[in-house]
Amino acid sequence: MKKIIITTGDLDGVGYEVAAKALHRLGPQSQCLFILWRGPKTSSRFNSLLKKKFKILTTTSLDEALRLENISSKNIIEIISQKSPALWVEESGKACFEGRADAMATGPLSKPEIFRAGLKDIGHTEILKRITGSKSAIMSFWGKHFRVLLATGHIPVAQVESQLTTEKLDDVLALAMKAKSALPKALAKKPIGILGLNPHAGDQGLIGKFEQEILGPWLEKQRKAGIKIEGPLVPDAAFQKSNWSKFSFYIALYHDQGLIPFKALHGFSGVHVTLGLPLVRSSVDHGTAKDLFGKNKADPTSMVDAIKWAIQLARR
Repeated sequence: MKKIIITTGDLDGVGYEVAAKALHRLGPQSQCLFILWRGPKTSSRFNSLLKKKFKILTTTSLDEALRLENISSKNIIEIISQKSPALWVEESGKACFEGRADAMATGPLSKPEIFRAGLKDIGHTEILKRITGSKSAIMSFWGKHFRVLLATGHIPVAQVESQLTTEKLDDVLALAMKAKSALPKALAKKPIGILGLNPHAGDQGLIGKFEQEILGPWLEKQRKAGIKIEGPLVPDAAFQKSNWSKFSFYIALYHDQGLIPFKALHGFSGVHVTLGLPLVRSSVDHGTAKDLFGKNKADPTSMVDAIKWAIQLARR
């Protein structure tokens, strides 16, 4: 029985709503047990949705939930917690890292909520890197049109170029190559595309030297080693529709370079998968949407896909 933990993020966001709707849409999954975190005050409307497909067992701690025995896939274990949702993520990550659970799918969690919990981490990925001691964890986003890996994460734009060392690029490429194995065979055979850092990919050194001095020689080395990788792609043209089917993954060199086009095209339907961690973590690719809280208007598609990927990757 695969144990899949679902955290629902900020108490005044749409996390619990999209989780309940997603689980209602999916229903029980063979040999999977869902463990769902929520706060003490949630809408009975969404709780009722869960009861239409599952028998709910209630606990107050993750340890208690993981100790329960003789549980079937038709059950959901619900953890009603007074703790900060940021601490739910920390506890769930530790359980997956220690092998007591098999995967986690996370709802939207705001950075102010993380700080209110007393943590110094800037996001989910940083929490999980800290507790697992991982150095190369990166964010990737998977959608029906294309997939993007972010070479750098939550850092100021002014620090991006200094972090893009050849060693860093090696780590990101290794994770991209490993991620390809989870894709359908036809997609996995396609090359990786890597974006340039500067406008027009540097325009032969007229707009920055990174492409000529760092990225170009590094790419040549990879191609000589037999790796199918194309670039540097011109960033403002790379995500045109005609290019979507050309690549297994895009590698974007900084956060917004990859996420602006991804979220513009996928909306609430993309999935975040963290690569390089010694555990399985998927996530919605949207924020807390606090303006939709309590209105029953949140789209659960991203959470549906996040749970599906958590199950699939846990089984692999």
